[in-house]
Amino acid sequence: MKQFFHYLSILILCFSCQFEQPKQELMKVQQDAKYLQDLPFLKISRDELYDKILGNLVGSAIGDAMGAPTEMWSRRQIQLEYGLVDSLDNMVRAPSPEGTWDYNLTAGGTTDDTRWKVLLGEFYLQNTNNFYIEAGNHDHDFAAFLVDQYSSEIEKLKTTDSFDPAPFEQQMLRVSWLQEWAVVAKPYAEKDLELYINALSRFYGGEMVCAGLLYAPLLGVYYPGAPERAYESAYRLAIFDLGYAKDITALAAAMVAEAFSPEVSAKRMENVLRDIDPKNYFKSRLVGRISYNLFREALNITDQAKKVVDDSLKTAISADTLLHLQREKAFELLAKKSQDYPFHAGEIHLINLTALLFSGFDFREALTFVVNYGRDNDTVAAVTGAILGTYHGYDKIPDDMKLPVLKTNKEKLGIDLEDLANRITDQLIASNVVQVVSEQ
Repeated sequence: MKQFFHYLSILILCFSCQFEQPKQELMKVQQDAKYLQDLPFLKISRDELYDKILGNLVGSAIGDAMGAPTEMWSRRQIQLEYGLVDSLDNMVRAPSPEGTWDYNLTAGGTTDDTRWKVLLGEFYLQNTNNFYIEAGNHDHDFAAFLVDQYSSEIEKLKTTDSFDPAPFEQQMLRVSWLQEWAVVAKPYAEKDLELYINALSRFYGGEMVCAGLLYAPLLGVYYPGAPERAYESAYRLAIFDLGYAKDITALAAAMVAEAFSPEVSAKRMENVLRDIDPKNYFKSRLVGRISYNLFREALNITDQAKKVVDDSLKTAISADTLLHLQREKAFELLAKKSQDYPFHAGEIHLINLTALLFSGFDFREALTFVVNYGRDNDTVAAVTGAILGTYHGYDKIPDDMKLPVLKTNKEKLGIDLEDLANRITDQLIASNVVQVVSEQ
């Protein structure tokens, strides 16, 4: 009898365990394969890889150089002094920490928009250990790198020995360029959350600035063909961004990464803005994903601008006149969306996307659009140029735009973009980021 009750208790226990088990999910969303993408990201020849990376660096520098002479100018000011800016010009402006570091640079000279990309490139070249590990702490490494750079510039200032004020002024430009960034980077590197939040809340007055957009377009080249991974990495390194500015920064890197895809097209580039959302910004209640709302605004502005002249009248005017009228209409609509400060991340994102859509991803027309609109035009054009420079590749960028930029940056500013592109290319190959194949 005892044995009978023993078995009976076991049966009851088994049945009770069965009933307590949760039901299996009937349907379960499977993660897309692209989110699981691992090394190597892409099969590509070395020449093609180098062409895309150099296109990124030079394309960004061209945008920077085209916008630098009229940075922060109004459309009217640009028209009065320059007419239509569709090429490079000399820069009649005084040095500043964020601007040029020399008086009256020749055509092709650049500002902090190029310097930040060079700085990020040097950081990656010096640190290759954990960038492709999801749990990597390269954001803290990046912050520490910037603090070290700032400290080095201060030491150089302290050891400057000259009666002539010029060397002091030159070195002060380098110190001032990084000083506000270092105040945020230091507590971040030290993982002091309270000090970091306080510093970030005061960074450039607490405005939603385009900080990460200064360097994120280059970050995209480290994840060629893997936009999701580029987004994640850029999001981590967006330590100077607030709120949805982090999403915008990460999307810029993701678009660059997508531009390496063998099947890349304008539509695929646009789809990045919709499909890549690992932080679930689309789930935001009430407001939704602001970066995507701005993309929809860009679509509407482009559509309205292209319809500014009735189809029946288009044959009666020249192509240049039609383009001018359409461009001016787009400018008028963009002006209605202007933020208080022209370096607002949302405004820069909107102008960049409108330029890409309006131009049909044409390199020269997109940069012409951005630069002539004014506002923070060198920064916007640097982002646009980096995306399109990667998309088309260096070889397809017009010679009259790329050659002066290479020459002036190397000879006047000590920035060798070809050498940097070569070193990054070799680094990606050595890190097994790409699988190198022979030329077809």
